[in-house]
Amino acid sequence: MNHELFIAQRMKLDSGRQKGTPSLTVALIGIVLAVVVMILSIAIVMGFKGEITGKIYHLDAHLRVTNAALGIDDNYATVNGREVREAVAADGDFASKVESISLIADKSAILKTDEDFMGIIMRGVDEGYDFRYLKSKMIEGDIPVVSDTASSNQIIIGKTIADRLKVHAGDKIPTYFIDNNIKVRNLTVSGVFETDLEAFDGAYIVGGIGIIQGVNGWNGDTGTQVAVNLRHTGQLENDGYQLYSLLAENTVEHESKNLFFVTTTQQNNLPFFAWLQMLDMNVVIILALMMIVAAFTLISAMLMIVLERIRVIGNFKAMGATNGSIRRIFIYLTGKLILKALIIGNIIGIGLCLLQKYCHIVKLDPSSYYMPYVPISLSVPALIALNVGIIVVSYLTLLLASHIISTIKPTATMRFE
Repeated sequence: MNHELFIAQRMKLDSGRQKGTPSLTVALIGIVLAVVVMILSIAIVMGFKGEITGKIYHLDAHLRVTNAALGIDDNYATVNGREVREAVAADGDFASKVESISLIADKSAILKTDEDFMGIIMRGVDEGYDFRYLKSKMIEGDIPVVSDTASSNQIIIGKTIADRLKVHAGDKIPTYFIDNNIKVRNLTVSGVFETDLEAFDGAYIVGGIGIIQGVNGWNGDTGTQVAVNLRHTGQLENDGYQLYSLLAENTVEHESKNLFFVTTTQQNNLPFFAWLQMLDMNVVIILALMMIVAAFTLISAMLMIVLERIRVIGNFKAMGATNGSIRRIFIYLTGKLILKALIIGNIIGIGLCLLQKYCHIVKLDPSSYYMPYVPISLSVPALIALNVGIIVVSYLTLLLASHIISTIKPTATMRFE
């Protein structure tokens, strides 16, 4: 053990004249609050990103295959689900990455009841559609039957739509599809879901693709997009390029007239991901501000500790101790304050996070924040990185502040009582 650390371990933070120096108590509280705010900021933003990203990835396709002419006309801008499945199945490497493939048909419609009417998008899906997420969000009824072998007019609707139209599971809703002619279908509400994502809950109803295919006069392989969900989403851009290449090769090989586009979840939901990037910037700003607060607090604490022991410093110098050695003693001594603040700050910060995570004390407006409460996501690597960062910044701050010791002369310290 070096002698600087040995001496620092036997020195107390307070000067010995009074217990619990107020300035050091304030410094301790300041650092603790900074640590708590940083932990909460990281946990909350990671929670928001995890929850919202999870909703989007469950409600939208990881990779969306569409026709290049999408948006021109429903009956022209279509995709053939069989062609996409064959192209995927032909490449074993890409096929091993795929979790599910679903043919989807979206079409605008109007729901009308005796109470009100509302414009929506009818999303027709086939039996390959993954209903697990929506099933976990059902607040009434159950998911619809979408099997190709079953003729069903069942749909599920969002809570926003259900509340506005005052309908419940089991009710029938006249649905008007408008093209050149108006076509009416009496659809049965099999259930009501609530994802808290207003862009979905207030705009989409989901049912079998046969409903849309029947309205448009399409065959069983035709839709407006093919949703390809992958087992892992870490390389969506590369996987999208790979799928596009497969489809292009398949088009040339079979002399198909279809030209496919492949887009990722991020590309299809840019507003949400842009908002999440803004949250990252907010966290960086908060962390920077809290680091600055902690640094100034440490400087004040170091100066107070030095001033209270100025005669001790003079004695050390009179006995031949170098400025570097004395600086290390006081850096080690102030390090006790940092260590104490880190322990208390982590206990309080993590405790508050766990309390919010499991008790949902702080509520939110779902229409604005897409969830009913503040989400929390605790990451051990993030907490370790934060604490290491605080220690490094604290050490550099103390290294800078300890230069004041070099200016103290042994003869001058004799005037201090």
